[in-house]
Amino acid sequence: MGNVVLVLNINKILEMQAYYKRYLADKTPPGSVFAAKTPACMITAYKSGKVLFQGNDCEKEAGKWGETGGTAAPAKKTAGAAKAGSGLPAGFGEWSVIGSDEVGTGDFFGPITVVAAYVRKTDIPWLKEIGVKDSKDLNDEKIVEIAKAIKNVVPFSLMTLKNEKYNQVQGAGMSQGKMKALLHNQAILKVLEKIAPEKPDGILIDQFVQESTYFQHLRGQKVVARENVYFSTKAEGIHLAVAAASILARYAFIQYIDQMSEAAGFRIPKGAGSQVDEAAAKLIMKKGRDALPSFVKLHFANTEKAEKLVYKKRN
Repeated sequence: MGNVVLVLNINKILEMQAYYKRYLADKTPPGSVFAAKTPACMITAYKSGKVLFQGNDCEKEAGKWGETGGTAAPAKKTAGAAKAGSGLPAGFGEWSVIGSDEVGTGDFFGPITVVAAYVRKTDIPWLKEIGVKDSKDLNDEKIVEIAKAIKNVVPFSLMTLKNEKYNQVQGAGMSQGKMKALLHNQAILKVLEKIAPEKPDGILIDQFVQESTYFQHLRGQKVVARENVYFSTKAEGIHLAVAAASILARYAFIQYIDQMSEAAGFRIPKGAGSQVDEAAAKLIMKKGRDALPSFVKLHFANTEKAEKLVYKKRN
C-alpha cells in the first residue's frame, strides 16, 4: 500500500475537510484536524500541516491538492513545488509580469475572488515603496489603503464567483480546484486583452494544483500559450504582480463581506472557525435556512454545525 505526504496550510486543510465531508471518520488520531476514508484512499490531516494519503490511489488523490512525495512514485515537480520560486528564470522578480491569486476559498461566508494583475518592471520600485506584499501579512485597513492606491495604476481583472453560483456548480460535481483554474484563466485572458498589443515577459500563477492538472481543468477553454506561464507556491514573495493581485482580490472580498454584513443585519466573520458557525446559525434564525445559499459555501462542514446550533437554540 503506497502513501504520500503533503504539507499544506490550514485553509487548504479546511477546504479538504469540506471536500471529504461525506467520508469523514468519527474518530481521529491525536493531533489531527480530520480523517477521511474514501473507497480507495485514507486521508489524515494533522495540525502541523502534514496530510497523509494511504491506499492504492493515494498518488492520484494527493495530486488533487498539490505536489506529491512519499513511498508512491512522485509526480513530476513543477516550479516552486519543493521550494518557492525554484525553476523560474534568473531575474524573474524584475520582469514585467501578469500575476494571479485568489481569496475566499477557505472562507465559509463570501465568494471566491480571483485577480490577475500586470506589473511592469518600471512599477516595481513604486509598489515596494507603498508596501505591496502578500495580503496575508496585511490587515484589512492596510489592504484597503494599498488597493485604492494601485487599482488605477496596475492593469487588472477581477473574477468573482458568488455563493449562489458556487453552490450550483459545486453541487453539480465541479471541484474547487477546477473553479479556481477557470477563474484564473479568465482573469489572465482579460488582462492580456487590456494591455494588448503589449505582452508580458511572463505569467505567474500562485500554485494551487499541479501544472498538468491546471491545464486539464481548462480543456475546451481558450487558454493562454503555455510557454511563458509559470507556477509557484508562495508566489506573492516571488513577484509583486502576484502580491498586487492578492491585495486586490482581498480588497474585493472585504467589500463583498461588508455588503453581505449589511444584508444580514450583523457583522459577517471571515474564516471557517466556530465564529462562522454562530453567525450562520444567527442568519438561519433571522432569515431562514433558504437564505444560506446566497451567503455561504454549503458543502463546508460549518453548515451542519450551524444547523445543530439552531436546533439547540430552538429546543
